[in-house]
Amino acid sequence: MKALYNDGSVAEVAQDEVTHIVRHSAAHIMAQAIKRLYPEADFAYGPATDNGFYYDVDLGDKRLSEDDLPAIEAEMKKIVKENLKFSAFELPRAEAIALMEERGEKYKVEHIGDLPEDARITFFQQGDYIDMCVGPHITYTKALKAFKLTSVSGAYWKADSNNKMLTRVNGTAFATKEELDAHLTMIEEAKKRDHRKIGREMDLFMMRDEAPGFPFFLPNGMILKNALLDYWREIHRKAGYIEISTPQIMNRHLWETSGHWDHYKDNMYSTTIDDEEYCIKPMNCPGGVLVYASKPRSYRDLPIRAGEIGLVHRHELKGALHGLFRVRCFNQDDAHLFVTPEQLTDEIVGVANLITSVYDNFGFTYHVELSTRPEDSMGSDEDWEAAEQGLKTALDKLGMDYVINEGDGAFYGPKIDFHLEDSLGRTWQCGTVQLDFQMPLNFEIDYTDADGSKKRPIMLHRVCFGSVERFIGILIEHFAGKFPTWLAPIQVKVLPVSEKSRDYAHAVAQKFDEAGVRVVVDDRDEKIGYKIREARGIDRVPYMLILGEKEAEEGNISVRDRSNETVQKSVEDFIAEITEEIRTRA
Repeated sequence: MKALYNDGSVAEVAQDEVTHIVRHSAAHIMAQAIKRLYPEADFAYGPATDNGFYYDVDLGDKRLSEDDLPAIEAEMKKIVKENLKFSAFELPRAEAIALMEERGEKYKVEHIGDLPEDARITFFQQGDYIDMCVGPHITYTKALKAFKLTSVSGAYWKADSNNKMLTRVNGTAFATKEELDAHLTMIEEAKKRDHRKIGREMDLFMMRDEAPGFPFFLPNGMILKNALLDYWREIHRKAGYIEISTPQIMNRHLWETSGHWDHYKDNMYSTTIDDEEYCIKPMNCPGGVLVYASKPRSYRDLPIRAGEIGLVHRHELKGALHGLFRVRCFNQDDAHLFVTPEQLTDEIVGVANLITSVYDNFGFTYHVELSTRPEDSMGSDEDWEAAEQGLKTALDKLGMDYVINEGDGAFYGPKIDFHLEDSLGRTWQCGTVQLDFQMPLNFEIDYTDADGSKKRPIMLHRVCFGSVERFIGILIEHFAGKFPTWLAPIQVKVLPVSEKSRDYAHAVAQKFDEAGVRVVVDDRDEKIGYKIREARGIDRVPYMLILGEKEAEEGNISVRDRSNETVQKSVEDFIAEITEEIRTRA
């Protein structure tokens, strides 16, 4: 594929760049279509993204909805059919501003004002539409062969809630129709798996207007959550972790000492107690440091691996809230490790192995990123260089492939991030290992070394699930609510065919209950087909026991699993099978 660059040159592009260029060009063509339909349109930003493209547009008092998308798509198809040529040109700053003012593009004028004085201001034009852009783009509109507008949402200009709310029109595009069709099929499947929809159907959690961003876990959701946390505690106990719990509210001075106040105060909730300002914790780490500092430590005590399921609160904008994926309070499966320099590499390796074993157990694949020093960092160049080298050494020892994510580390240290891939191919950043020289320094914690001298420990921050709530949302969508038996809120649903087998159904259920299996009897006066469809489609239970007069007379059970296969078994044999499946978390 050939692409047009901002210097006017045309060149073949690498295959891995094609999709980005197609999507970037689709955003321009969409903007042209919107301008034709709504001449008052004033455009802000319109980039390509990992999943498609979007354009933010100000239409005055007009608000677009998804009902408007077919008309915009139809106009885009006309522009594609016109086969308009893309051309590139450059203007001096003053002329660029004048052009955008003439075209009524006030957001582009403001954007030019934010650019450096010596910035090259380049434009791309197709037909009567001109857009400020760095490119590259397709050479003719007819090269856009496969696109779809997907949704309409709101977005603040410059992502600042003090600015005007604009309309964001989202779409996606691919080089071929086959790729687009596969993507749209995935989107439809993702809609079916939406954790908010499944969460309602399975009575897992709810959100309320009285507490936006603060999830309520319902009984079935608590069963799921507790099963997940029981698993977390078991694997951490085996890995040599101790469990602690730290207060949710601590005074502002603590957060100033840790550095969070300077770097994170806009996302923190605060209150006044006894005329002193206190903060509701957005992170667990300062509390972990105080636990370490609670008594003198020797080199013989290290490493200390202190885990915590800590409830944290963070102020998120209302428009950013999304089910369990973006909330204002959540449990974080934190652990803070205090280690000597000699222990550092082995401890990072141990953490990485624990995280990857969890992801393997759930059937996730993953990739790894090493995130380096951000602009708003704390500490010396020497500390950061040592920290980044420490993480690289551990990754090399693990033999893990990784990519460098420049400037995306935490303010107190670099980190290794684990991006897991779900059953639909979507990626989620969950696990992380962060190396921190700064907090031990800020809190002046130490240990007594073998020679009697005082040394500063190195601190590792790490999470495995990340946000427990978010991880549950990911699991819901990954499994489409069809959880492994050990996680399923209802593991066995007993379905009596008629009133004649109702007593037998309850007697069977009692045996499963006594064996520790989560069991429910559906003894409603409904047809058996209806009960089966509900158990399979709504409750998504791993096993159904369909019990009629024959089973009651013979004292056995008909077991139907998710593959819809039904087999006859004795009660005792199936209890032995399912309890072993649960015990091993198969």
